[in-house]
This record gives sequence, C-alpha cells and structure tokens, in this order.
Amino acid sequence: MLIGALLVAFLLSIFLTPFVGKLAFKLGATDKPSERKVHSKIMPRMGGLAIFLSFFITFLLFMDDFGEHLPLLVGALVIILIGMADDIFELRAAPKFLGQVLAALIIVLWGGLEVEFINLPFFTDTLEFGVFSIPITILWIVSIINAINLIDGLDGLAGGVSTIALVTIATMALIKGDLFVAMVALIVIGSTLGFLKYNFHPAKIFMGDTGALFLGYIIAVLSLLGFKNVTMISLIVPIIILGVPISDTFFAIIRRVVNKQPISAADKSHLHHCLINLGFTHKQTVLLIYALAACFGLAAIIFSFATMWGALILVTGLLLIIEIFVEKIGLVNSNYQPLLKMLNFKNKP
Repeated sequence: MLIGALLVAFLLSIFLTPFVGKLAFKLGATDKPSERKVHSKIMPRMGGLAIFLSFFITFLLFMDDFGEHLPLLVGALVIILIGMADDIFELRAAPKFLGQVLAALIIVLWGGLEVEFINLPFFTDTLEFGVFSIPITILWIVSIINAINLIDGLDGLAGGVSTIALVTIATMALIKGDLFVAMVALIVIGSTLGFLKYNFHPAKIFMGDTGALFLGYIIAVLSLLGFKNVTMISLIVPIIILGVPISDTFFAIIRRVVNKQPISAADKSHLHHCLINLGFTHKQTVLLIYALAACFGLAAIIFSFATMWGALILVTGLLLIIEIFVEKIGLVNSNYQPLLKMLNFKNKP
C-alpha cells in the first residue's frame, strides 16, 4: 500500500506537470532572467501545483478518515493559494508571511498540532511550554517553509533536498510504526520525484513559491507529527534532517547582519551560489548539496539511536564541520573565518 501510493503519486505528477506548465504561461506565472537568476530564458513557474495535485489526489485515494485529516489539507490549500498568487503577481513579503502564518494556525488550532513540552537531558523534569507552545509551533512551521523557499535557487535543488528530508522522515516513521506520517511522506516523495523529471537541470519548469512553500509546509508538519512531545535530544532530529536549508537560512541571516544589510534583503551568496563561484557546474552543485542533505539524513537516523553522550558528541561534531565548511566556502563573507583563524593561530610555531 505504501509503495502503491508512492507510485500513483509519481505517475500522476509526471502526467500533470506538462499541463501545469502550459497553465503557468497562460496565467503569466513565469520567471524572467535577471542578475540574481541562473537561467537565461523565460521559464514557467508554479510547477508546485502539479506536486500538490498529485499529492491531493493520491491522498484521497489511499487515506481513510478524510475528515480527520481536513486541517492538514486545508492548511496545504492555503499555502498553495499563497504560492500561486506570488508566482503570478509577485506578492510583497507581508501578505506572503501572513498566508504562511494562517496555514500554520489552521494545522495548530484546528488540527491540534502543538509541541507542548520536552524532557530535558540529564534531568528528570520536563520543560512545559505553556502559553508559548502555540507560538513556538507556528514559528517552527513558518521557519521551515521559508528555509525550503530560500534554498530553491537551482534546477532540482529544493525538490531534491526536500525529497531526501522526506525519505529520512518516512524511514524514521516506519521504524517508530507511525504509518500515517510514513504514508504522507511517501506520497509527497512520489509527487516530487515525478516533478523532478521536468525540473532537474536543465529544467523545463520551476516549482516556484507554489512548490517551495508547499514542500516546506508538509515537511514542517510531518517533522512535528513524528517528533513532538519528546526528549530534547529527539527534538533535535528534525533539525538535523533539515540541516542544509536550516544552515543556509541561519548563515544568510548572519551574513546580512555582518554585512549590515536588512535581514529580508535578497542576495546571491547562498550555499548554491558559493559552490558555483568555487567552480562547480550547475549539476555538480546540486548533486553535492544532495550528498550533504543525505549525510544530514543519515546522521539524524544514527542520532536517534545514540546514547545521550553519543548524541551530544555527534551534534558537537556536526556543528564544527558545518562551521568549517561555511568558513571555507565563504557563506557569510570571505573575511568570516573565526574558527579557521583560531586553528591557524594555534598551529603557528
């Protein structure tokens, strides 16, 4: 049944994507070349609509208790409408943000999705979030939505990274016996893989905000469904799974603070830009980031089975590796190398 759902979603996405591409041209949802873009011709965007439609149809075919899952679907529909509006009309940041918050509110208030507490490591007490549980949950959902959106800069990049994250989530859900999370993840995986047939370099269509926001929403919700109300250590698992987009977003904020730019300012210094500037081709850059995302996914699975001290050592090692990698490729700027400079200083005779 799980494999069947994945295959149906995959075939639907392959079938629907060309039609969505034609619709995008008719609605004016196109992406024109610019200094910040890597493509050289007008491209249809809004391809994420094919991912959503494939997901939605397959969900209806394979899922029971439709009413029970209505908040998830309504929240997804809201995020899709916001994404489509942005792909067609290029919305300002404020209405996009409000739409994301609305989608998060639907799944939190109507669907009852909340991270209410965590168990603290080395202590017997739990940390109750109380009145902050709803804001914290909404913050997580909106943050992951934007993290996936920010990494959508090269052909097939956001779709591939999202698929790897979803494979990790599905794997861990199956290990835990959570068939609902595994089923939804596999449906989205199938939908995204079908779309990637047209989106991998050289792309024939872009997913646009329609796809990036939807994938971010689904990943954020599934990660909470699979790991809510757990230990502090287990709560880190979804953060590791999403290590690539979260790191890219975090260091984008650091970069803008260091360079005294507005946090919302667009730039051409994200992870994929830095790798291309180092001489990697478009396809090599995407595959390298896929490999990084897969390493994070594998680390998350290992982490979930580790002892307390093993988990802490793994996290510390990951953070050091991320920092060194960031400094090496100049993700913040070429002068940002605090750790490398400290290591060089210690190595001097």
